[in-house]
Amino acid sequence: MVKEIAKSIGEYKKTAIATPILVSLEVVMECIIPFMIALLVDRIRMGAGLNVILQYGGILVVMALLSLLFGGLAGYTCAIASCGLAKNLRRDIYHKIQLFSFENIDKFLTSSLVTRLTTDVTNVQHAYMMIIRTAIRAPLMMIFAFVMAFVTGGQVAWIFIAVMPLLLAGLMIIIFKATPIFKKVFRKYDNLNNSVQENVKGMRVVKSFVREEYEQKKFGAAAEDVRRDFTRAERILAFNNPLMQFCLYVVMVFVLSFGSYIIITSMGAKLDVAKFSALLSYGFMMLSSLMMLSFVFVMITMALESGQRIVEILKEEPTIHDTANPVYEIKDGSVEFCHVSFKYSQKAERNALTDIDLHIKSGETVGVIGGTGSGKSSLVNLICRLYDVTDGEVKVGGVNVKEYDIPSLRNQVSVVLQKNELFSGTIKENLRWGDENASDERLKEVCKLACADEFISQFPDGYDTYIEQGGTNVSGGQKQRLCIARALLKNPKILILDDSTSAVDTKTDAKIRKAFRDYLPSTTKIIIAQRTSSVEDADKIVVMDGGRIDAVGTHEELLKNNVIYREIYTSQNKAGTDNE
Repeated sequence: MVKEIAKSIGEYKKTAIATPILVSLEVVMECIIPFMIALLVDRIRMGAGLNVILQYGGILVVMALLSLLFGGLAGYTCAIASCGLAKNLRRDIYHKIQLFSFENIDKFLTSSLVTRLTTDVTNVQHAYMMIIRTAIRAPLMMIFAFVMAFVTGGQVAWIFIAVMPLLLAGLMIIIFKATPIFKKVFRKYDNLNNSVQENVKGMRVVKSFVREEYEQKKFGAAAEDVRRDFTRAERILAFNNPLMQFCLYVVMVFVLSFGSYIIITSMGAKLDVAKFSALLSYGFMMLSSLMMLSFVFVMITMALESGQRIVEILKEEPTIHDTANPVYEIKDGSVEFCHVSFKYSQKAERNALTDIDLHIKSGETVGVIGGTGSGKSSLVNLICRLYDVTDGEVKVGGVNVKEYDIPSLRNQVSVVLQKNELFSGTIKENLRWGDENASDERLKEVCKLACADEFISQFPDGYDTYIEQGGTNVSGGQKQRLCIARALLKNPKILILDDSTSAVDTKTDAKIRKAFRDYLPSTTKIIIAQRTSSVEDADKIVVMDGGRIDAVGTHEELLKNNVIYREIYTSQNKAGTDNE
């Protein structure tokens, strides 16, 4: 885990290395100061004059200023290094997520990915900050302080060492008890964030069904669950401070008693008051360093689980990747499914698609229809390699899609998904996702094909109208037409519409289909639809049922020979939903 996270230090290695060096210099200055004070007290006791006192005073001032300087610089470099690590970790996690296939993304909740990019990275950042500064300072302080204490007070210094096994044992017990709780609580954090995301995204539904109180109770229960586990963990970690304080005061009682006894019995020959004062200072330094080290352990305990969750993302291998020598040019828009079977996970009990054998010529318009869960979306997801087949092969332009360069393939296979998204920005900025260099004239052209220009021109700002995140300030039908226009801008060899006209009226749907026929004759068009009117003029219609192809034919052939298609057509026309 440490090795993987360390890769994200990157350009901040110099500041990460400089911090321990500066901390070491700060510790040296701090540890020498009590010794110099002890020497000054001895000189005063021996009758030193003002010149000697001023000389020692000047040295102490310089050492204090150097300690302050080194400490300040260490804090500065530590802040740069820790914030830099956090920035690079977020960048590396985000870049890795961009490489994920849908199968990888399905493995993690969206809320979990957000938690890992925010809370988990922050925990690691704080732990790293403590490690390169406090975790270096505390052991060095203990070592230097013990050496100076031994030089100053002799064998009395061993009392400080005697308490360390007790402290370390206590710390290990605390960490052993707290770590499993943190593992559990971060998973509950994911569920909490998922509840928030789900509620905010479905706010219209929540309000329309007056379910605010129910959602508040659900969120409250999740928040209470997190609080309860965090309280248990914090209650365990809270023993850390009393343990440290207990050891500190016990040791001081022994040092004061034993040191005072030596001073009195030896009449200051073995240990005098000045050295004893320095010894006490070193004792406080050692034990306060142990206390600081205990805080480091607490922070690391919290960060360990966060680090594991981050590394889980960084080590996740995309299930879809380019071959060694990929093909970059796609000859045409022909599509072939050669005995394809597919399931979303290796653990899945049944296939989403079974033995699909389908051949589509370049430039054909193909309709795909079937009930919910029949495998329509799964079928088209395989064409642009959003998923890979489990068995068989999918060919585009006569070449297996696995042999193509992924960006080249997806640039030529334009998909308007069932749940497409618009992003915050102007209409122009959203459209130019299809072609960032497209002219304004080209934007208007594709919008006219998608029947989007008619409502865009009515906006006061036209194509410069700002779209809110997720397209919340446009209607469902307007959103779908903008997404279609964006897909057309890629000028693809294959255009896939996954139920992407479901929110537009049948008249507009017919206009869009006519525009496709007239202006995109060489583009292969695959239209998934719930309405038979959306596919009845297709060159052929594929009827899906239970992940299999039930029939393939024209509208007239299927009405005559296929029960499923005839039932769909009849039910829609009886309901009056398919009259143009």
